[in-house]
Amino acid sequence: MSMRFTLVETQRFEWPFTLRLPFRFGVITVTQGRQAVVRARIRLEDGTEAWGISAETLAAKWFDKDPRLSDAQNEQQLRRALELATEATRGAGADTAFGHFANSYAAVTRAAAAEALNPLVASYGRALLDRAMLDAALKAKGVSFWTGMRANIGGMTTHGVAPDLAAFDFGAMLAGQAPLMRLHARHTVGLVDPITASDQDTRVNDGLPETLEEISRIYRHRYWKLKVGGNIAQDVDRLSRIASVLDRQPDGYHASLDGNEQYEDAEGALALWRAMQAEPRLARLCQSILYIEQPVKRARALDTGMAALAAERPVIIDESDGPLDAFVTGRALGYAGVSSKACKGVWRSFINLARCRAWNAEEGGDRYFMSAEDLTTLAGVCVQQDLALVALLGLPHVERNGHHFVDGFAGRPKAEAYRFLEAHPRLYADTAKGPRLAIRDGMLDIGSLETPGLGATLEPDFAAMAPMPNAAWPG
Repeated sequence: MSMRFTLVETQRFEWPFTLRLPFRFGVITVTQGRQAVVRARIRLEDGTEAWGISAETLAAKWFDKDPRLSDAQNEQQLRRALELATEATRGAGADTAFGHFANSYAAVTRAAAAEALNPLVASYGRALLDRAMLDAALKAKGVSFWTGMRANIGGMTTHGVAPDLAAFDFGAMLAGQAPLMRLHARHTVGLVDPITASDQDTRVNDGLPETLEEISRIYRHRYWKLKVGGNIAQDVDRLSRIASVLDRQPDGYHASLDGNEQYEDAEGALALWRAMQAEPRLARLCQSILYIEQPVKRARALDTGMAALAAERPVIIDESDGPLDAFVTGRALGYAGVSSKACKGVWRSFINLARCRAWNAEEGGDRYFMSAEDLTTLAGVCVQQDLALVALLGLPHVERNGHHFVDGFAGRPKAEAYRFLEAHPRLYADTAKGPRLAIRDGMLDIGSLETPGLGATLEPDFAAMAPMPNAAWPG
């Protein structure tokens, strides 16, 4: 089913949003942000044209955590990455969706490096453009992401961009993928999130849950993601207060521990784990931990062994997944997993899925795995594209926090929100404050994403957005 096309035109927009609650991860506390929206028009070899779309937050202090850069400069980096990807693709001629990514990967990465943009920043621009073009290809053929990908509409094949997979059968892997119709929502507990009402000086009082106690009672999550801050004593105390809430759940729970690059080395992260094990209040929580995510700063994460920590719990890379071969490097150091994020690229996720399959087959086990993580995906196209990807990867739970920290479709026109609700009545629910992501018994019903395009046929109201400014990077 694969097809070749050229990129004819792109349009770039963005719009601001405000969080209903502050969210702290790593070195930054977020209270507001901007979402980037990309439209791409492609032309198939038979002359057919189609538009596609993608959307993602312009996230500060995640792709590049250099404290010398302001949030505005971080946003400019991401805008520039999108410009570089577009420039490389517009003059490339006809290619498959995967070919556009793979054949330009090295050039885009080099161009980004020449402007002091790291590989993770570079991947953001490529990811948005690739998703918009793939969405257009799917719409041109009138098929869903799940149907199209299983027929290898993107033309995914062996390529020098992933030399370790030279003998892998991508077509067979894709054909065998069975998308999940329901996913567990793994709720993130940020570093400033209130655990109980006693932690709050003031309340938002918008009728939605605010404290961990309220979230647990109302959404009934079975999966949680717990942030730690790099101070062992403070982390153990906070985790103990979190455990006092989660331990009340009658059906048990599972959790991941997110280090967010807060530790200088693996020994520091191991010291936290030892301290957690020594704390009686954390006995049940320690048993619940499925894996530890990116505990070491990326500058050292891929040049230090993880064997001692990995012997306790599997360790995954997230922020260190910059170069496309980062998971290969991580494997040799003792990492067992890698995150999937739509903001890092659909093709990257499938390449890493192939690695898990190949390595597990090689070793005769199931050691290597992918996790589904979130970068505050917002309601509408953004969250639907990521959920469609996670479902086809076969990952049963996904970190979701956009619905909690951003109030539904806040910042978007009311009519747009209700159009998405009407198209996806099980994914969203109507509330007194308007449509928002529906989490029932801790789960998301995503069957309606079987629709022409990459998880969404509807498009947002572009008139309610501003044109994306030129990057003007380096500043």
